[in-house]
Amino acid sequence: MSALEQTYRTEMAPRLMERLNLSNAMQVPRLAKITLNMGVGEGTSDRGAVKKAAEDLTLIAGQRAVITYARRSVAAFKVREGYPLGCKVTLRRSRMYDFVERLVNVAIPRIRDFRGLNPRSFDGRGNYSIGVTEQIIFPEINYDNIDVIRGLDIAITTTAVNDEQGRALLDEFKFPFKR
Repeated sequence: MSALEQTYRTEMAPRLMERLNLSNAMQVPRLAKITLNMGVGEGTSDRGAVKKAAEDLTLIAGQRAVITYARRSVAAFKVREGYPLGCKVTLRRSRMYDFVERLVNVAIPRIRDFRGLNPRSFDGRGNYSIGVTEQIIFPEINYDNIDVIRGLDIAITTTAVNDEQGRALLDEFKFPFKR
């Protein structure tokens, strides 16, 4: 069990239970999973780009990335069914908590001109999405070894029933939201 997970169970969960006026410990919102997705637009012309993106995502997540393929052909984008278009990783349990710790304490402070996370990026059910424009904010990525600066999507899925509970949960994890 990671240190952040231990802190969540012993300190954060009781505070959330009190803050949200919950009667049962099972009602306390918690992190369910974190999905990292990297779409590679140049994947249609350069097959090696998707492999390189998958390597970067594997380094960032600490878990092997799965390459995603086009489900159907789209002539306007010059995409055929079965073309590799990107990669994704789903983090759960201790790897998920380790990633949250690195994201909040290391990666987010390295974002240029950062003024806080947008509090409107909740989906109405307590889940939160972050778009990162550069993968080099993560310390696992060696700046000298990257071919192209790529962005990635981070989707944080929680067990919260609404945005208020999701926001309270991420506030406990010290996510730096705009005020």
